[in-house]
Amino acid sequence: MADLFESFVGINPWTALFTFCNMLITFAVLRHFLFKPVKQMIDDRQQEIDQMYADASAAKQKAADLEAEYQQHLQSIKAEQDTMLREATARAQKREEEIVNAARTEAQALRTAAEAEMAQERKKAVNDLKNEIGGIAVEIASKVVEREINKADHQALIDEFIRNVGDAS
Repeated sequence: MADLFESFVGINPWTALFTFCNMLITFAVLRHFLFKPVKQMIDDRQQEIDQMYADASAAKQKAADLEAEYQQHLQSIKAEQDTMLREATARAQKREEEIVNAARTEAQALRTAAEAEMAQERKKAVNDLKNEIGGIAVEIASKVVEREINKADHQALIDEFIRNVGDAS
C-alpha cells in the first residue's frame, strides 16, 4: 500500500527528506551569503541615514545658535547705536546752548556799546546845539548893541534867530 500511496500522492519519504535537507542547506547558504550581506548593507545604509539626520539636526541646531547669537549681537549694536545717538544729541544740545549763550552775551555787549555810543553822540549833539545857540545869541546881542532896536527890528531879530536855529538843527 505504501507503493500505492506513493504512486497516488507521489511523495517519496526519502525524496521529501532529501528535498527538505536540500532546502535547509540552500536556506543556510542563502542566509550566509545573501541575507547577512543584504542585512549588513541595509544596516549600513540605515546608519548612514541616521548619521545624515544627526548631522542635519546638528547643523540646524548650529544655525539656530548662530541666529540667536546674531540676533543678540544685532540687539547690542542697536543698543550701542541708541546710546551713541543719545550722547551725540546731548552733546549737540549742550553745544547749541553754549553757542546761543555766547551769541546772547555778544549781542548784549554790542547793545551796551551801541547805547553808550548813542548817549555820547546825543551829548555831543546837545553840546553842539548849545554852542550854536550861544553863538547865535552872542551875534544877536552884538547886533542889538550896534543899533537901537524898535519893535519891528526886535521881531525881525527873533525871526532871524529862529531861522538860524532851524538851519542849525
